[in-house]
Amino acid sequence: MSTNVTTPALPFDPIAKAARTWSERIGPSTAMSAVTNVMRVQQILLASVDDSLKPHGLSFARYEALVLLSFSKRGSLPMRMMGERLQLHPTSITNIVDRLEADGLARRLPHPSDRRTTLVELTGPGRERLTAATEAVTKAEFGFVGLDEQEQEQLSVLLTKVRQAAGDFA
Repeated sequence: MSTNVTTPALPFDPIAKAARTWSERIGPSTAMSAVTNVMRVQQILLASVDDSLKPHGLSFARYEALVLLSFSKRGSLPMRMMGERLQLHPTSITNIVDRLEADGLARRLPHPSDRRTTLVELTGPGRERLTAATEAVTKAEFGFVGLDEQEQEQLSVLLTKVRQAAGDFA
């Protein structure tokens, strides 16, 4: 499976060329080059993950929700908490849960002690689909090609620093 979203591959690096032009015409290109590379890599990773999940009838958002539910100690989570953990607007989490429920992969349950809260629980078919989908994205290394495990860890540390500095988490 190719993770190159441009076919055929260009004979030069357009981001490096843009960085040189930026430097000549505007000024230092370090930040512009970095953000352009991050955005392009995001496109490549999304294409790879989408290719891996498509045969399982899942989007990345629905896959993330299934993973989150599988990590819960009680086997279910309040919808509000799912939205917080996945950093999604309540409307988005509602749509994700609607799709998972329509596909029989999750179900809504009333909270045993708080009538205002709705729980979401992973179903048996949801666990089976999650297992198969996880096998597929893991086999594709989530689209990460060209970096070894140590480099992936370094990248994660650097990106986490950016997220923290931007106030993504405390």
